[in-house]
Amino acid sequence: MRLAEGEELKKYRIKMRKNILFVSMVMLCVTAVFLKPALAQGKAKLWIASYWEKLQDTVVQCKLCPRKCVLQDGMRGFCTVRINKNGTLYTLGYGNPVAVHIDPIEKKPFFHVAPGERVFSLAVAGCNMRCLFCQNWQISQAKPDEVDSYSMAPQDIIDATIKNNCNFIAYTYTEPTVFYEYMLDIAKLARQKGIKNTMHSCGYINPEPLKELLKYMDAVNIDLKGFNEEFYRKMGAFAELRPVLDTLKIIKQQGVWLEITNLIIPGQNDNPEEIRKMCAWIKDNLGDEVPLHFSRFMPAFKLANLPPTSIEKLEEAYRIAKEEGLKYVYIGNVPGHLQENTYCPHCGKLLVSRAGYEIKEVNIKYGKCIYCGHKIAGPWEK
Repeated sequence: MRLAEGEELKKYRIKMRKNILFVSMVMLCVTAVFLKPALAQGKAKLWIASYWEKLQDTVVQCKLCPRKCVLQDGMRGFCTVRINKNGTLYTLGYGNPVAVHIDPIEKKPFFHVAPGERVFSLAVAGCNMRCLFCQNWQISQAKPDEVDSYSMAPQDIIDATIKNNCNFIAYTYTEPTVFYEYMLDIAKLARQKGIKNTMHSCGYINPEPLKELLKYMDAVNIDLKGFNEEFYRKMGAFAELRPVLDTLKIIKQQGVWLEITNLIIPGQNDNPEEIRKMCAWIKDNLGDEVPLHFSRFMPAFKLANLPPTSIEKLEEAYRIAKEEGLKYVYIGNVPGHLQENTYCPHCGKLLVSRAGYEIKEVNIKYGKCIYCGHKIAGPWEK
C-alpha cells in the first residue's frame, strides 16, 4: 500500500503535526485516569510468590524473570514487587491494581483481534525494567505498597468485566510479569467464564513461567524496544535483548496470537539498518504475518528533552518493514495516519479503517477479505 504523494502528502503532514497537541492531551488524560482516587486504600498484602528457590536458610533466588535476583532476608527484587521475608519469597502485587479502566482493544494495541471490542484493563504498580522513556512511569516506577490502589480479588475483576460488558481482559499499563500470580489467577477464572485474556508486556520473563501463563492467554503484544544489547542495557537498566527474543519465539511456538510494538525514539533506536535487521529477524523467526506497530515516541520521564518522533522517520520504518516482506505494518500514536489502517496483502483493498482508537469500517468476514477471499491473519472474531 503506497503512501500519499505530492500535494496530498504535504497537506497530510500538516494535519499530522496538528495532531501532536491532541496526542499530548490524550496522554495527560490517561495519566489522570491512572492517578484518580482509588476505590479502596491500604497497604499491599503479602502473597506467596511462585518461581523461586531457597539458596540458604534466609536467602532466596527469584526465577520469574531473567534478572534472577538473589535476595537476603528483607530485600526486594529489582521489580520492587517481590520481597524476601524470613526465607520465603512473597509478592506485594496481588489484589491491589493501581489502574482499572475500560479501553478499546486498539489501544493495547491489538489490530488483528476483534476490532472495536471493549477491554477491561488493569495494572499493579511496578516493573522489572527502568526504561528512561516510559510513558506510564508514574505507576510503573512506583512500589505497590506505596501507592493508592483498588482492592480487587481475582473474582472481583471477573465480576467487573462482566458488569461492564467486556469480552476481554488486558493486563497492561505497567509490566504484567511483576504481578504474575494475580494475573494468572484472574486468567484462569476468565477462561472458565469464556472471557479472553490479553497482555501487553516487555517480554522480560523466563520460559517456564511464560509457558504456564500462555496456556490461558489469547493474545499478547510485546514491546521490542530496540534491536541491540547496548540499547537494552542503557535504556532498561542493564536488561538484555536475548530473553525478549526468546519470549517472542516461545509465544509464536505456543500458538498464541502475537503482535509487536516498537517505539521509535529519536536518536536512540531509529537507525535504518538496525530497523531493517529487526524486521528481517521477525520475518525469519516469527513469520511475515506478525503485525508490527511502529509507535511514535512522545517526550516523557527521563527523556522529556527529546522531540516527538517525526512522521518521516515513522514512514521510513514502515517502508523498511514492507521491503523486508512483513505483511502487516502499522504506524501508531499518529491519529488519522493512512498506515493505522489494515489493508489486504493480496488485493490491496482497505479492510479495517481506523481513526485513532475509533473503527470506521471493517471489511473482513470470517477472517477473510470480503473482496478477494484472502485469509487475513489474526483472531478477528469475538
